[in-house]
Amino acid sequence: MKDALKAFQAGNPVCLFDAENREGETDLLFPGECATPAVMRQLRFDCGGLLFLAIGHEVGERFQLPYLQDLHMDKNLMEKHAVLEHLQTDDLQYDTRSAFTLSLNHRDTFTGITDRDRSLTTRRFAELFKELNDGDNAMEKLGKEFRTPGHIPVCREAEGGLTRRQGHTELAVGLARLSGMTPVVIGAEMLQPDGDFALSVGDARNWAAIRGIPFITGEELIKALN
Repeated sequence: MKDALKAFQAGNPVCLFDAENREGETDLLFPGECATPAVMRQLRFDCGGLLFLAIGHEVGERFQLPYLQDLHMDKNLMEKHAVLEHLQTDDLQYDTRSAFTLSLNHRDTFTGITDRDRSLTTRRFAELFKELNDGDNAMEKLGKEFRTPGHIPVCREAEGGLTRRQGHTELAVGLARLSGMTPVVIGAEMLQPDGDFALSVGDARNWAAIRGIPFITGEELIKALN
């Protein structure tokens, strides 16, 4: 755990495995404020899963970012767009609620998908939250720099964090907090080479050991936070 915190504070990656009784996946994580094009390339080439931005509950509250599940299940929207009623998220196998909120692009990006574009969106989002003062209109400042939809899917921590939900979003944010970093974390799930299943915890641990990347589990992180 000490090695993981030291690495994260230096802007280096950490591998984090949630639990066998949850998604059973290992994420490769970086502090959002340290995102560079090279970080995005590593996530693309070494992981294979969805690249996502995990944000703390306080970040979501400050910017008033809604959960997509709440938006898509809004009665007025379902009446206007009938397909939403048929696409309701009511059968998640690993949880009762999706953590996804809005997806973002920085306004200075082109398509938003390149390593340069995605690193800019990630880094500036983390920096913007750090720069906010008490009297600032956070939504206005967010809108000046960002637009939605975009190419960075954002996942918002549940209120109460790990005491309420032990998902990768909460674990990633917990790692950032324990490291003293901004609760904005960029990461991706590690998949097997053929992409059919998540990389096994043993293979992920070996992969990390070969590259000198700290590997921790959700259980270890929760104990350290307590």
